[in-house]
Amino acid sequence: MKAAVLALALALMGVAWAELAPPERSYKILMLLPVSSKSHRNVFLPVAEALADRGHKIVMLVNHPPASKHPNVLEINHGLPDFRVENLNMFETRGNPAAVFGLFQKALPAIARKLYKVPKVKELYDKRKEFDLIVINHLFNEAAYPFAHEMPFITIATPGVDYRQSAVLGNVLNPSYAPNYMQSYPAPMSMLHRFVNTIQHIMFAVNWRHWSIVPAVQKEISAQFPDLPLLLDIERNQSLTLMNSHFTMNDVLPLLPSQVEVGAMHCRPGKPLPEDLESWISGAGSEGVVYFSLGSVAQGQSMPTKYRDMFVEAFKQLKQRVIWKYEEVLEGISDNVLMRKWLPQQDILAHPNVRVFISHGGLLSTQESFYHSTPVLAIPIFADQPKNGMNIQNNGLGLMLEWEELTVELIVNSLQEIISNPKYKARAAEVRAPLRDQPESPKDRAVFWTEYVIRHKGAPRLRSPAATLSWVEFLMLDVLLALHVAVVVAVYVLRRLVGAVCSRVLGSRSAGKRKRE
Repeated sequence: MKAAVLALALALMGVAWAELAPPERSYKILMLLPVSSKSHRNVFLPVAEALADRGHKIVMLVNHPPASKHPNVLEINHGLPDFRVENLNMFETRGNPAAVFGLFQKALPAIARKLYKVPKVKELYDKRKEFDLIVINHLFNEAAYPFAHEMPFITIATPGVDYRQSAVLGNVLNPSYAPNYMQSYPAPMSMLHRFVNTIQHIMFAVNWRHWSIVPAVQKEISAQFPDLPLLLDIERNQSLTLMNSHFTMNDVLPLLPSQVEVGAMHCRPGKPLPEDLESWISGAGSEGVVYFSLGSVAQGQSMPTKYRDMFVEAFKQLKQRVIWKYEEVLEGISDNVLMRKWLPQQDILAHPNVRVFISHGGLLSTQESFYHSTPVLAIPIFADQPKNGMNIQNNGLGLMLEWEELTVELIVNSLQEIISNPKYKARAAEVRAPLRDQPESPKDRAVFWTEYVIRHKGAPRLRSPAATLSWVEFLMLDVLLALHVAVVVAVYVLRRLVGAVCSRVLGSRSAGKRKRE
């Protein structure tokens, strides 16, 4: 009995049952994320450092200053200035969603044109076959696919399950229940939602891959590598993808063996807080603390003044203390508010005196709130954040608000509802339990399958035969056409046959009648 209780406790704490076997040798692994936000890099780093802990040598091509201090991890910043989402005011994109897409239309072909002319990138490309495996950020990084030509490679799907990538692997997800990348709908979907979701599935994939982005990137790459296969053909050769999702937090979908869920692998138990933060949080007493952060992309100072002033006034009305991640000094802040440019988010969320997390609904922040069972007041800004906010609300983990509907009263009332109603904290605990109850940690799972692909020389057995089929073959349009033609021919022959028989029978009867007359 005690052993069973201990086993369950270990599982709920997220402790892996078995250690991975030692690697057969030290591998050299090249990770490519030349186009990424800091949050995307934060998905790569746990895998990179876990592999480095096992003695492997990791080289990462990034577009940010180095972040890892691990001696086996080398980060190379290409230095190109073309993609800097940190310089884009995400609040402005709410009124003009095309602004973000316009950034990609301009930046991605420019990066494809310049990337291989950067000396340290060119050197890395020339030495690519010295590596045992290439790992590519699947989102926005088609320009990196030349590295993967004739090399074993895998991808990391930083936003989780992507229906476009799933189709490339041979698993076409049904839009009747599989949401698109940007938006989710209540399940089961109504006819209208299924119709809209189907159109969004088709249009986003066609627009990105065949109309605007990839063709422009392909043009730049072909100018430099004329003998290289098409980028989308190289993409099909990936052995597997590590997806930043998990069925306990996201939609339950049918997956291939080559689609491995490793969601929340960056999450970890809380560490002791710095003395001043610990004192501030513990000193809040039974009322507790509200934590407010808009993540790493949407900077606090980019928030429109009218919204910022609403939060300033709302926090004055709270009994709770507030920790606010904000990059500048604000005037008129009440004494119950502590502001910092940077904060150890997971350690704060893990503190039992933190009552609610005001969040932009970024995927990593959402996973951390699930992992640490912290209720959330989600106020999404852009991209997949509305989908994540709806996921939070639908899971009973908190509430979601729209920026355009915010008032001081609404902020205060929403926070008090989450803090005072025990159902949110109880539901958060219910959601955390199955997330942590896994046979191994997501990080160990990512390490195992990465090494698996190397051990088995690209692991071709993982690849679905559907990945090699054209749309005509996959949808069996040729077979359906053949069946249709066969039915038409059969009906035609049958009608002619029946007509001939009827004609003969009627002819015989007519001849007999004339004979009798």
